[in-house]
Amino acid sequence: MKKLILGTAVVALSAGFAFAGSHSVVRMGTEGAYPPYNYIDDKGEVAGFERELGDELCARAELTCEWVTNDWDSIIPNLVSGNYDTIIAGMSITDERKEKIDFTTNYTQPDPSAFLALSDSVDVATGVIATQASTIQASYIAQSGATLIEFATPEETIAAVRNGEADAVLADRAYLEPIAAEGGDLVILEQNVLIGGGVGMGIRKSDTELRDKFTAAIESMKADGTLNALIVKHGIGETF
Repeated sequence: MKKLILGTAVVALSAGFAFAGSHSVVRMGTEGAYPPYNYIDDKGEVAGFERELGDELCARAELTCEWVTNDWDSIIPNLVSGNYDTIIAGMSITDERKEKIDFTTNYTQPDPSAFLALSDSVDVATGVIATQASTIQASYIAQSGATLIEFATPEETIAAVRNGEADAVLADRAYLEPIAAEGGDLVILEQNVLIGGGVGMGIRKSDTELRDKFTAAIESMKADGTLNALIVKHGIGETF
């Protein structure tokens, strides 16, 4: 398991929500490998849409928070085990995941997924499609007529298309668009796929107070427009 606790703590800056007394420090678990949602910057710190969002949510909820990174394939088990207190990692809300953990209200709309391929003539209905393991895209392809091939990281799915191991990759459109815009050999297909119920913070089922604190903070950001401003800034998708 890859785990790194970053040195910068986020201290509450504003009032309006009570402190979640069971957590002196809230550990924010993310992947750090899925821009624009989350990534590691040149200083070795978590950055991106969810870093800015998480810092603001912690301030509004009057929580002291620190950031932890964890590989995607074990991110839910390590939340349940107590290695951190939240998942804020581009995780879509699904019924299957809700059997294991709770979620806050969503902080993004359902983001269209898209196919990235070497050619726009690829038949994604019957081809070999790469996805990151344990994602909503993997579940979607597994139930389709295509052949699913899964990888631990999003970078590996792109490499699989480039080296001919897969015909296309299915991932969030917001992740794929900058890759296609680099002007290389990969193109985004016209077909969009809408799956999942938007992205929310994953919380242990026992942490109902913490879930409610973050939900209230998310709703306050929706109400005053600051969440929409972050969504537009990072090109995440539709605003609320």
